[in-house]
Amino acid sequence: MTLPSAHDVALAAERRAAGRLLLARPLVTSDGPYAELFPLIRRHADWLTGRFQQVLGYRLLVDTSYARLFKAGLGVGSGRRLERSSGAAFTPRTYACLALALSVLVTAPEQVLLSQLVADIKAAAADARMEWEAGGRVTQKRTLSAALRQLVQWGVLTETEGSVAAVEQDDSGEALISVDREIARAVVAGPLAQSMNGAELVRRAADPGFAGPRIYVRRMLVETPVLYLDELTDAERDWLRTRQRRESQAFSELLGLDMEIRAEGAALIDPEDELSDLHVPGSGTLAQAALLLLERLVEHLRPDDPGHPATGGRLVIGVPVPDGLVDEILAELVTAYGHRSNWKRELVDDPAALREAAIDLLIRMRLVARDGLLRSKGAGLPEGHDGAAPEGRTVTDVAEARATGSRLVLLAAAARYATQVTVRTARRPASESGEQQELPS
Repeated sequence: MTLPSAHDVALAAERRAAGRLLLARPLVTSDGPYAELFPLIRRHADWLTGRFQQVLGYRLLVDTSYARLFKAGLGVGSGRRLERSSGAAFTPRTYACLALALSVLVTAPEQVLLSQLVADIKAAAADARMEWEAGGRVTQKRTLSAALRQLVQWGVLTETEGSVAAVEQDDSGEALISVDREIARAVVAGPLAQSMNGAELVRRAADPGFAGPRIYVRRMLVETPVLYLDELTDAERDWLRTRQRRESQAFSELLGLDMEIRAEGAALIDPEDELSDLHVPGSGTLAQAALLLLERLVEHLRPDDPGHPATGGRLVIGVPVPDGLVDEILAELVTAYGHRSNWKRELVDDPAALREAAIDLLIRMRLVARDGLLRSKGAGLPEGHDGAAPEGRTVTDVAEARATGSRLVLLAAAARYATQVTVRTARRPASESGEQQELPS
């Protein structure tokens, strides 16, 4: 076997670094926070363009001053939300302000006064028949400020003199803003010209096209923390089962990710822990509370013997969470850790808010699901996929979860966070093809 040369090793490392950056930051500018890596993207633009298109069906545009990876998304209800600096999620009105601002900026002059930009955005809102101050004048100013700060972060706007935060001040607040129209045009990833409304835009963007199952499954692996078999059609599941070893090699080459394969599904693991925007374990009140809650849920609910499909057992994708158990555990955690661990007072003093925030984080990490559903039925799924779990594949569904009085389901990947791990020896009957059978989590 011929070993790769030092040049080949360095070349592969550069391509992985550029690919990882684009996956995590789909818009990279030559003078932005990752300017030192921008030359790598330019140097390997052709290779990256071909690989992203072939593996994920993503289009990559590399210009002299920016690179934009046009991620397609996974359909309605599967987007990655934008957040303010406080961590609060963008509201629908914040997204509306963002869209209105972009509609103005694609034809704006290279420099514009903030007051003129705001006036143009208000005019665009009037054209769209949007009531500008429906939530109050102060709230609307803060909403617009959040949208403009996001555009500054992306490099669409540059604060030449003053700050876009001046919109929150009285009418005397002013600033001089520079506009990059090219980046403004590149922000929207979906096919605007072909879409009649927002829902169609999301649907068209997520359509895997002729590639079908392979592109959809790869996107699910890359863009979600865990992929469960329940989410896949028969064709998608069969494709993953026959290709998972080769796919693991492809993801390692392009992005430096390892594929972890289980009977319940698969996940891509980043050894460097850099690519995820969600972290459990993590720092801060919410991440600590969610981790402790998850550990105790696993301790309470993990099946003694989940069985294995290869030995005739049922495949346990998830188990119902009894009604009230989450509140009981969180109350115990607040008593034990809330004060001596300096948890945020607003969460410690508001059990409902702490519960909602912790469950929301675990749902986004795909460790917990509501109503036994991993995704809303039919929401954003490829054509021919009705959102229903394959018959006989799952232990928990909506009916079973509700029959037990539960609206939450603890999913299989949560077992990774068990405080105690039990190792069992499973029988491995040889398949006719001689392929190795996977062990359950």
